[in-house]
Amino acid sequence: METMPTKGKFIVFEGTDGSGKSTQMKLLGKYLQEKGVPCYFTHEPTDSPFGALLRSCLSGRIDADEHAIALLFAADRIDHITNSVNGIRSKLEAGYTVLCDRYYYSSFAYNGGFVPIEWVKTLNAPAVDMLRPDLVIYLDLSAEASMKRVLRRGKTERYETQEKQKKIRENFYEVFKQLKDENIRVIKSEDDKFATQSHIRCAVEEILGDAWKKN
Repeated sequence: METMPTKGKFIVFEGTDGSGKSTQMKLLGKYLQEKGVPCYFTHEPTDSPFGALLRSCLSGRIDADEHAIALLFAADRIDHITNSVNGIRSKLEAGYTVLCDRYYYSSFAYNGGFVPIEWVKTLNAPAVDMLRPDLVIYLDLSAEASMKRVLRRGKTERYETQEKQKKIRENFYEVFKQLKDENIRVIKSEDDKFATQSHIRCAVEEILGDAWKKN
């Protein structure tokens, strides 16, 4: 009799711009895969048509109102969860541990800083009801350090000013206070990326349990 795959874990990386989310997610994924944990990497905005439109808004190629951007993020997220080909739920059911760069917390912190946050919460309520992460890793970085890292890339996007990054960081902490029932770990984004990764692995090992350590 064929056994069904064990449902995977859903791990989200959050933080301000330049906090190292993508780097840390890749390091964690490589580590888990070496331990025999199948991983699926994803991000928001997604690679869907919704996500492509959002990236044009964020880069400034399309001039869009903040309300429209918040709506697009909410739509992109629902498709991200439910898409039958590469949606988060389908990957979890197939046994993958899903590592995601940004989720609805970013909508609350970013969009919620520029339009009424209660409206943003209403937009994202379906996503919250559909799928909450097993673990949220928030990489903490000051606005000053964030902008230093962002400016190394040579160009900035919609939210990438020191004033906005400071406001967004404050918004993240306010949001976390309101989401006390969710498993959110705040980890300092250190200059030594491997030191940061060590703290992340400790948090992840707690939700994966002992079975994966056999490898």
